[in-house]
Amino acid sequence: MILVTGATGLVGSHLLVKLLQENEEVKALFRSEKQIEKVKNVFAFHHQTALFDKINWVKGDIINIPSLEIAFENVTHVYHCAALISFDPNNEDELRKINIEGTANVVNCCIDFGIKKLCHVSSIAALGNPKEHETTISEETEWNPEELHSDYAITKYGAEMEVWRGHQEGLEVVIVNPGVIFGYGFPKKGSDVIIQSVKKGLSFYTKGNIGIVSVEDVTKCMIQLMKSSINGERYTLVGENISTKILLDFIAEELKVKKPSIEASKWMTSIAWRMDWLISKLLNRKRKLARSIATSSHATTTFDTSKIKKELNFTFQKKESYLKAILQ
Repeated sequence: MILVTGATGLVGSHLLVKLLQENEEVKALFRSEKQIEKVKNVFAFHHQTALFDKINWVKGDIINIPSLEIAFENVTHVYHCAALISFDPNNEDELRKINIEGTANVVNCCIDFGIKKLCHVSSIAALGNPKEHETTISEETEWNPEELHSDYAITKYGAEMEVWRGHQEGLEVVIVNPGVIFGYGFPKKGSDVIIQSVKKGLSFYTKGNIGIVSVEDVTKCMIQLMKSSINGERYTLVGENISTKILLDFIAEELKVKKPSIEASKWMTSIAWRMDWLISKLLNRKRKLARSIATSSHATTTFDTSKIKKELNFTFQKKESYLKAILQ
């Protein structure tokens, strides 16, 4: 029996489709019945509606240990997809609670229930910081605590530390570090925020790079890694390293809207995040542009995916093959 945490999220829902297509018996952890409808839409998108009824839904929360223990009964393998994604500094406490403490709870349950293997979904945000002479980031790049990191990145790094702790205690683990994940079914969340911004007439762009990947590729890699004998390894999952401008232009072309045409320089984004901070304080609203995001939007480093390509002989999809389906 397989347990999927975060089953009503982007990665979790698409993972459910693939697991059930392979005739696996699956438990899906959920917090709200309203979110289950989104999962049903994902199954319909993949023309797999008949498989939806085979899901064993379990209501629970990774920060609620009693409910988590119930979910772990009769489970042998765990895909830990649950996490909070937010770049608002005001959400620091919640990020730590869900991403670090929640992952610690999952790891502890894995150990207590004798789970055979855990796959943890991390992020490229938790990878290391390249040195001055380096232009690429890989699984071996060292994390520098002195560098500027978002609270999200810090908590995903902290979550990985909990997984490695479990590994040291004898738990078999694999970690995946996806880039910006594009997939169907979750409007106004995650990567869809980029799409909606372009759709509404985004005017500005930066000259930075972005690492993108399809949710289908992420879930394929996860399943292959879990079925392999690989243990105690992490893998960067980025289908393409492209400039932000190229990505935005491609989305605009597919949506038949105006392309962003004004370059936002470093000094412009520097002013923008400060203004955003001030407005959020005055109006008591959520932050839209944190300092860490403004800074990273100008980064020109790329992500090395040779490890996953070599060990799984994996070929990533190009953006044209999956973004067009999402943008229709």
